[in-house]
Amino acid sequence: MMPNTTLSSTLSLPISGMDCADCARTIQTGVSRLPGVESCSVNFAAAKMNVTGGVAEEAVVARVRELGYDIAQEAAPGAAPVQPPANFLRFLLNSQETRLALLAALFILPGLIFNEFLPMLGVEHWLFDATSLLAMLLAGFPIARSGWNALRINRQITINGLMTIAAVGAVVIGAYSEAGLVMVLFALGEALEGYTVERSRHSIRSLLEVAPAEALVLHPCMDCQGHRGKLLDDGTPYASGPCPWCGSHEESVPVASLAVGDIVLVKPGAAIPVDGRVLTGASAVNQAPITGESVPVDKTPGDELFAGSINGHASLEVEVTRLAADNTLSRMIRMVEDAQEQRAPAQRFVDRFAEVYTPLVVAIAALTAALPPLFWDAPFWNTADGGQGWLYRGLALLVVACPCALVISTPVTIISAISNAARNGVLIKGGAFLEAMAGIRAIAFDKTGTLTAGRPAVVTVRSVNCLSPAQEPCAPCADLLALAAAVEQRSEHPLARAVVSASQGFPSPYPVAEGVTALVGAGVSGAVAGRPVLVGSHAYFEANVPHGLEQCAAIDAASGLGQTPLLVSAGQEYQGYITVADEVRESSRRVLGELSEAGIAHTVMLTGDNPATAQHIAGQVGVTDVRAGLLPEQKAAAVQELLARFGPTAMVGDGINDAPALATATVGIAMGAASGGTAQAMETADIALMGDDLSRLPFLVRLSRAAMQTVRVNVALSIGIKVVFLLLVLAGWGTMWMAVLADVGTSVLVTLNGMRLLRWRGYVG
Repeated sequence: MMPNTTLSSTLSLPISGMDCADCARTIQTGVSRLPGVESCSVNFAAAKMNVTGGVAEEAVVARVRELGYDIAQEAAPGAAPVQPPANFLRFLLNSQETRLALLAALFILPGLIFNEFLPMLGVEHWLFDATSLLAMLLAGFPIARSGWNALRINRQITINGLMTIAAVGAVVIGAYSEAGLVMVLFALGEALEGYTVERSRHSIRSLLEVAPAEALVLHPCMDCQGHRGKLLDDGTPYASGPCPWCGSHEESVPVASLAVGDIVLVKPGAAIPVDGRVLTGASAVNQAPITGESVPVDKTPGDELFAGSINGHASLEVEVTRLAADNTLSRMIRMVEDAQEQRAPAQRFVDRFAEVYTPLVVAIAALTAALPPLFWDAPFWNTADGGQGWLYRGLALLVVACPCALVISTPVTIISAISNAARNGVLIKGGAFLEAMAGIRAIAFDKTGTLTAGRPAVVTVRSVNCLSPAQEPCAPCADLLALAAAVEQRSEHPLARAVVSASQGFPSPYPVAEGVTALVGAGVSGAVAGRPVLVGSHAYFEANVPHGLEQCAAIDAASGLGQTPLLVSAGQEYQGYITVADEVRESSRRVLGELSEAGIAHTVMLTGDNPATAQHIAGQVGVTDVRAGLLPEQKAAAVQELLARFGPTAMVGDGINDAPALATATVGIAMGAASGGTAQAMETADIALMGDDLSRLPFLVRLSRAAMQTVRVNVALSIGIKVVFLLLVLAGWGTMWMAVLADVGTSVLVTLNGMRLLRWRGYVG
């Protein structure tokens, strides 16, 4: 028995039995009418309902069941998701309604064979009509109950209501076999739609399967009896606490029970069970399930790991940094399931159309049945020679006009595309953004950390005593680099870190500098082995430290290539220069080329860097336009200009520094949402590239276009097939069971066509 609780906030419930967006609308309207409900939203794609207000949970559950649906079982956090049935027959055996439909299919066979398929045999018996009526009752009772309750509670004629009216009308005119066949085919068709949609929903939940449900946690030996009294390093006897002589012991525990700070062991080749930080060990880790990166990434102590990644060749000890319910994988899945709330404009149009379409169809069917007999003396009832009366044609019109295929054509396509994107390291926050991405005509890029790696690196080292410029570094150049690194070790500036990193491959004859002082706008100085050393800008050296014209010309040439020169002096004597530049990502030029092939003719780099550096980087990556020296608000203004000039424009950045431009663009795309520095991007951007490069951007463009093309094809199929059967019915050549078979077939066809996007590959690297 469920406890009698009253809501004080939002209640989230998983719903079962929904097979199209019309079902979600029926539940949402019905629950919203309960006293005390402030708001109710039903997410068809995720099969979840959120209710806010002061209403008892039992009342919400009862209303859902009253409308013909139920509350589903939900997997516990960290546990593997509930598996869908392996095949359609098992799906039919899962619930009472579908079992009744399966039984009804057996009872309809005699009437179907002798009354519909082989009437020329002349085999007639009252049992055929009786079994047809029994089939109608078995398959149709849940449908009729749901349709009546929706009419009574919601004041709404639903698809179930249409089918009930058609079946009852068929009984009135004596078409018993057709009445039973309509209900059986409709019930089985709805079940088939539910089965295919459930498999589509499972595609994103199954991401959880890549993370193991259990982990090997390492526990220290506590209060060791075997070593009690043994002397510690300080001479005191060991009494209690962690034993310093015994190693940790392994224990397999559910991932959901792990706490932040626990230490887990990940063996070679095993799936990583948690989001964490490497404590000991080094290994190459396959992060494809999260970021889509096809190449394993080297991980060493201090590096972040994601649950669901695959460990490589060595064992790792990992400190848990997030609970199972809040790890990157779980947050991705929640966001993708919630993405359907941001419905595409095409989907919103179809939903609005369906709201007025169904009652309009009932009115047109009534006029179809009534007007020809009233004004043109056409037969109302079926004629003795087997001709169709206009009542029959009106009833068949109800079946033909059932909007099932239309209302399911868009959402199943959208969620399939979003699920596929998530599996390939692209997090799309809603159908609206997927549709908008399909219409993008220009893309703006931040430079630092997007087109470039955001990690400055040493490009050139040139000592005044350089012996062989063609070979780097010669002995004097290596000495110059070591001298500069001795000072820069005390600096936290990104350029300083680049110098120190470059020097680590060579033995240094110098101690770390003392008395290091930052010279604002000029550089940094310190004493190395008692000698004053300065690492500074070209402008400072021009005014304070003499250097040759040849060196000056080389430094100016390097600046023109977008490199930052650092000049070095020792004891007021010029020693040489080092140039540093941000590295262009290896993938950037390839990605820009693929975008051009995909029809994105306008690619623009927006940067706060100087024009010379910006132009040099632009030449390397192949953007069509450059805007340099921009502040964040100026980047937003530049995006507005692109919108006015080219139309729909996307902005790609890191999700934090480029927030104004991302918000201004038609679609804001954050890169590196799974990396430590930009974890907020997953929550802030419209679309997030989970990997730390742009390689998935062409895939995103092509997938969005494929999705919208599939939506257009599905809508055309849904409407086109109905128009054909509408003409057949009005001409007296179509039957009700043919109409419902066409509707079911179309629904399954557009569902399967939409689900193709689950495995759409495009140009994924």
